[in-house]
Amino acid sequence: MIKGNKGEWSEIYALFKLLGDKQLFLGDKDIEKLEGLVYPIIKILRTENNGDFEYSIQDEIILVSGDEEILKIPISDFKNKALFLLNAIKQNKERTFSVPEIEAFMQSINCISLKASSSAKTDITIVVHDQRTNQQPTLGFSIKSQLGSPSTLLNAGKTTNFIYKIVGANLSENEIEQINSIASRSKIKDRIVEIQNKGGRFEFIKTERQIFSNNLVLIDSLLPEILSQIIFDFYSSEFSHLTDLVKKTADKNPLNFDIENEHKFYEYKIKRFLTDVALGMMPSEVWTGKYDATGGYLIVKEDGGVLCYHIYNRNEFEEYLFENTKLDTASSSRHSFGEIYAENGAVYFKLNLQIRFL
Repeated sequence: MIKGNKGEWSEIYALFKLLGDKQLFLGDKDIEKLEGLVYPIIKILRTENNGDFEYSIQDEIILVSGDEEILKIPISDFKNKALFLLNAIKQNKERTFSVPEIEAFMQSINCISLKASSSAKTDITIVVHDQRTNQQPTLGFSIKSQLGSPSTLLNAGKTTNFIYKIVGANLSENEIEQINSIASRSKIKDRIVEIQNKGGRFEFIKTERQIFSNNLVLIDSLLPEILSQIIFDFYSSEFSHLTDLVKKTADKNPLNFDIENEHKFYEYKIKRFLTDVALGMMPSEVWTGKYDATGGYLIVKEDGGVLCYHIYNRNEFEEYLFENTKLDTASSSRHSFGEIYAENGAVYFKLNLQIRFL
């Protein structure tokens, strides 16, 4: 029996829903349909453990090929199964669950697992007809579902720690111990406040891992400094949405950009950063700037609608990432940040970067 969580079942739901709709809707920054832009779907490609399969749309029939026999399934079957599965996902309260009625249908169309088998991040590959260019691009997508818990865009790790030097305060060992022992619900923010109350200031030094720093510099040479400001504001203010944090940084303009003509330096650079993270940049691996095969996201909305965001439509993709992500606090003990520590006669403090969808 196949079992999976809401996110994993959402992948099968997206397959059924798209084949039933026969078209792919583009989304705007507010996760609503972008009026006037629809891609008719020609076929969906899926790799299973037992081979590659194509689901081609011909009028009101889906042709399933890849096996010896070509199957012909009415599109209405996919519509009905999508609706059934959507209700099952919404109503289920367990962390993982099975849907026997859907499993039987999956097996009848050579779909034997919840997650497509692939070494890349691509969950689903769709060939569409672009009416603007009269081309038939093959677009890969990672599937993000709003039916389950919000997923992360950038996972936390020691690799995403930013190191700050504390200057202006001569903290004794007792004072350091007292600050590090603050164990309130907002302990990191409270520790920062206590350091500042003693006259301390935070100066960004570097990221904990050089690979991450070099990856950031590859995207934009000033990204480490810009992100260090955004991260510090996150841990020392009430803001968490990236739009708010970037605006706060832009208002302060710590990099002293020439803003006489109202260039949006900070917003532009952060959007590029988010796009590279979404399309393959990992903090622990050397980033070459080459996007992976995924290329974009399919969003399964709470109401069951499916919208696409793809680098093929770069502006909408960047706006979606920027408007729908926030910074989040990971486990400080697991990732070793949020405490004062001494090194070579100076004292330092680490803060961590984790980005999650709203």
